Amino acid sequence: MDILHTLGDLLRNLTQLGYDLLALGWQHILIILWVVWWLWAVNWRRAWPVLRQGAWAPLVLLVLATALVWSRIAPAPCDCLVLVTVPNFWWQLGYVGMLVAIAFFCGWLQGVLQWAPAEISLDPPAHGHHDGDGHGDHSHSHGDHSHSDHSHGNHGHGHH
Repeated sequence: MDILHTLGDLLRNLTQLGYDLLALGWQHILIILWVVWWLWAVNWRRAWPVLRQGAWAPLVLLVLATALVWSRIAPAPCDCLVLVTVPNFWWQLGYVGMLVAIAFFCGWLQGVLQWAPAEISLDPPAHGHHDGDGHGDHSHSHGDHSHSDHSHGNHGHGHH
């Protein structure tokens, strides 16, 4: 009977572990989503060259502007460090800089693992040859067909 007692304890402990992990994940959902985005949605093989070609400058301005606005919306020093109180603006700048560093770490990790997200084309599909279904091919005149074949306005698609 010791095995049943041990299995019961194991099941209770695994259930508690699952609950604690879920609570921890929910507590940190925004940073988890941040990492997921930069790791699995950004193709860093394409992003690094763009940053090297000059996109770093607007990124730096965006970081500074974000920290400045945040310091004006919620002005307060941060006593998060034990020995030092970090003044307003500087802790917000450090936090935003940390977010950028995490994004860059995700890019570095993609390079080390030689992995990139799947390419998704946002361009509309090219207009190819139509199979004569009447869509897009309006070169025929209504005189070519009798009114019994096509009602006015539906071009023979049978929609009323």
